[in-house]
Amino acid sequence: MSTPILICDDSKLARRQLARSLPDDWDIKVEFAEHGLDCIEKIKEISPEILFLDLNMPHLDGYGVLQAIQDQGLNVLTVVVSGDIQPSAHQRVMELGAIDFIRKPCDAQKLEEIITHHGIKDKAIRANLVHKLGEQLEPEIRDIYQEIANVAMGQAGDLLARLLNVFVELPIPNVNVLEVNELHMALQAIDANATTSGVCQGFIGGGVSGEALLLLNDSSFKEIASLMKYQGELNQKVELELLMDVSNILIGAILTGLSRQLDMPFSQGHPVVLGQHCEVSELVKANKSRWQRTLAIEISYGIEHHNINCDLMLLFTEDSLKTLKYKVAYLLDD
Repeated sequence: MSTPILICDDSKLARRQLARSLPDDWDIKVEFAEHGLDCIEKIKEISPEILFLDLNMPHLDGYGVLQAIQDQGLNVLTVVVSGDIQPSAHQRVMELGAIDFIRKPCDAQKLEEIITHHGIKDKAIRANLVHKLGEQLEPEIRDIYQEIANVAMGQAGDLLARLLNVFVELPIPNVNVLEVNELHMALQAIDANATTSGVCQGFIGGGVSGEALLLLNDSSFKEIASLMKYQGELNQKVELELLMDVSNILIGAILTGLSRQLDMPFSQGHPVVLGQHCEVSELVKANKSRWQRTLAIEISYGIEHHNINCDLMLLFTEDSLKTLKYKVAYLLDD
């Protein structure tokens, strides 16, 4: 499935030049918008992964588009491409949610650098995997997995909220069957440009086994320490303790929530540190032998008004799929 890309510019020449500057090895489907109002409609219509946006346009300019994207909660990565190179213009578009700014005329090398820097290709690959692999599960079964995960996720989020005295933002869980290479790509695309620390904990019970994987962005540690009233030096040992605290809360609570709903007690193994302060790609490479074809449930936790983000993935072994399907089918019959 090709990645949908939207280019918005009132100049036909500029639109074509930018389209020709996109990497040749990127499987994309490019759509065009001629002004801001057209852009908003196209975003709603085709749900592009990435928007390349001009600023000076009739009907609605680029600033208005960025504001509308925020106001309407539209989900798209936006790169501004403009001849307006004033520092204030750059600052304003970043404040309005753009991820980067490219000067016109567009330079193919600069464009490639920005795409690589922000992991845009990886994010698009991951979105395509979610779309494609979700189709491998029967819709009713997938919905049950998602709802069970949603309930368990809420219980884990509640514990974290009480511990830190914050509001925890809860997403819709992603549920997919992933082959080993696809799982590696999905993990690497979680945050391609940030260093991460990870913990993995095995679980088994009733013919079902797997691992719970927690990835915590390293930029989160300072705020977690502050919320937990930690006053000392934030060194690697302390960060490991904080990582373990968060993983124990989230992994323990979500497995308990799943266990109760499936009427299937889980025994948990000892947590294993997969790595600290490394890129996700390095973490995955070092542990790739651990993961094969799997049912993956991904939950991305965030905390309102704080730069704290962590991803929790439940990876069930392929041998577990038959038992799980039987369990959720039983719930459906009830």
